[in-house]
Amino acid sequence: MTLFEELKWRGLIDNITDPELEQKINQGGLTFYIGTDPTGDSLHIGHYSTFSMAFRLKKAGHNPILLVGGGTGLIGDPKPSAERPMITKEELDSNYKKLRKQVEDIFGFEVVNNYDWLGNIHFIDYLRDYGKFFNLNYMLNKETVKSRLDIGITYTEFSYMILQSIDFLHLHESKNCSLQIGGSDQWGNITSGVELIRKKTGATVYGLTMPLITKADGTKFGKSEGKAIWLNKEKTTSYEMYQFFLNSEDSKIIEYLKKLTFLSIEEIQELEQKHLEHPEYREAHKALAKEVISFLHGEQEYQKAITMSEALFSDQIFTLKADDIINNFKDVPTFHFKESNLVDLLVQNHICSSKREAREMITSGAITINNIKFNDIESSIAKENLVDEKVAIIRKGKKKYYLGIYDD
Repeated sequence: MTLFEELKWRGLIDNITDPELEQKINQGGLTFYIGTDPTGDSLHIGHYSTFSMAFRLKKAGHNPILLVGGGTGLIGDPKPSAERPMITKEELDSNYKKLRKQVEDIFGFEVVNNYDWLGNIHFIDYLRDYGKFFNLNYMLNKETVKSRLDIGITYTEFSYMILQSIDFLHLHESKNCSLQIGGSDQWGNITSGVELIRKKTGATVYGLTMPLITKADGTKFGKSEGKAIWLNKEKTTSYEMYQFFLNSEDSKIIEYLKKLTFLSIEEIQELEQKHLEHPEYREAHKALAKEVISFLHGEQEYQKAITMSEALFSDQIFTLKADDIINNFKDVPTFHFKESNLVDLLVQNHICSSKREAREMITSGAITINNIKFNDIESSIAKENLVDEKVAIIRKGKKKYYLGIYDD
């Protein structure tokens, strides 16, 4: 199986601008780039498939460049439904520095900032040297632009396509870059760059898009409870990432293994068979978590995530440190309390809506604190019931968690 065939098998090819690209990818030696605007101070798991795709190409002998859009980020790529909020130059610059370090540390890519050349273009030169190569009808037919015409699109957003095309031209002329890759939503911007280079220089360059990774309902993959799963372990701990993958949809897990891991075809096929026979064992989910966390943060962080997961849901919870639990449960409802009757604690902190519900939940065994069931409605919660005499993880039913922090 060739490299290109494997990429197709993994579901990583959406479209290419020229059939010649297949052979060039198999041969190796292309300089290519991927781009992201520094709208946040970390990449998230939604970015990861594109970046891991670039890493695959690097391992196969290609030369990747990451373009962080310090210039285009000041404009904002048009969203399908509304204009993006403007970000200050200071915030973009801060985000750029953090993204650059993150990408260099994890992937080892060369990083460039398009503000370095876009920031030096005078407006008249922009119109004469670049704008004249863009036909208005051509731009209006781009999918992202068309989707905004009914509700309105500003000239600023409309210009984003030209700016991204200038990026491709600049990297082609300065670094012999001949390929841009990106998500399928970037097809219009990528093909515009290919056309600009052809018109300006006569050279043939290429574009490749990847399908966006989604959940089964078609929404974007990479969020838990509405919050992004960040690649920065200070923003999303390895334990949180482990739980995210462990709870991924069964129907999508093999797709995620193909797109997000570097496991071989044979290894993935074996996991697929195990998943079909015993989905309840979650072997495919655990393999996905192990591969991604180990790649991003190292084997030690993966082991920490396993240790935390096993301890949190067993009698080993009391071996953990309170601060580690607080850090890993930062996204669950949290409250502070003093020693009190359990019924009062549940009601006062909105875990139960009334004393009656609290009593029913307790007597039915639906309330656990640090994995211990409390069946007595007269129970009180004291320091000796807590991890490090400080933390109580309260579970209501099977899946609702609350974090209580004891105040002296």
